[in-house]
Amino acid sequence: MKKLIIIGAGPAGISAALYAKRGNIDTTVIAMDSTSLNMAHKIDNYYGLLGISGGDLYSIGKMQAQKLGIPVINDEVLSIEFNERYSIIGKNSSYDCDAIIIATGSYRKRLDIKGLKEYEGKGVSYCAVCDGFFFRKKRLAVIGNSSYALHEADYLSNLAKDVLIFTNGEEIEDEGLKKYMINKDRIEAINGDDVVRSIITNNGEQEVDGIFVASGSADALDLARKLGLTIDENNKIAVNAERETNLPNIFAAGDCTAGMMQIAKAVYDGAVAGTSAIKALKKGK
Repeated sequence: MKKLIIIGAGPAGISAALYAKRGNIDTTVIAMDSTSLNMAHKIDNYYGLLGISGGDLYSIGKMQAQKLGIPVINDEVLSIEFNERYSIIGKNSSYDCDAIIIATGSYRKRLDIKGLKEYEGKGVSYCAVCDGFFFRKKRLAVIGNSSYALHEADYLSNLAKDVLIFTNGEEIEDEGLKKYMINKDRIEAINGDDVVRSIITNNGEQEVDGIFVASGSADALDLARKLGLTIDENNKIAVNAERETNLPNIFAAGDCTAGMMQIAKAVYDGAVAGTSAIKALKKGK
């Protein structure tokens, strides 16, 4: 049986999972045990619900999937690769599949560092796999303090002369990062001319040839960039009416795509993506 993996356990992801499973598709959900729904104290604009909290809605959704026999795995997705089949690289394990639905919600807030946005594409990158090749034998910085930063640093270490870790004032969350030179100072600015030349912190300046941002965990845009998915003018994953991306058997649903950032829209998106995945996988038998 063809296998579908859904990244994200919110309304879009679980909705997709329910439709796919009922369509006789081997379906697995992978998500970190956290959700932006926890910030919703009360939801009273969704049909049939009277004042439920976002956290409770999230928990009920996962329980609904599990009751149907859908595994909901707690893991952090670091990257997606392709070698005959798609392979999702997680912090704890790797997972092979034939189709993927990205339903990870809206992208995280970017770091508020002077010069960061101005030097995007001029030495600042958000994807080691995409841009690491252009920085061979260079001195590179990775901004981050978690497993995602370690994943990016490890990839770059095979290409770069040196890899430095800047935690931007945060404590190290993944001990594996300690094999690299670590700077825990708060970053104040990115400096350069036509390209990046240095990182300025509250304690001084460090010369670098490139900067890779990997703060927090990989979000929808990070995964999209690694896969080569098209991103629209609003920094959302571009999809058609069937929630298909520009790559075969890769779909996206919910807040990571354009449209209203509402639960009603996410649930609909998930239903469409799940149904589209069924058609694609059965057609590909």
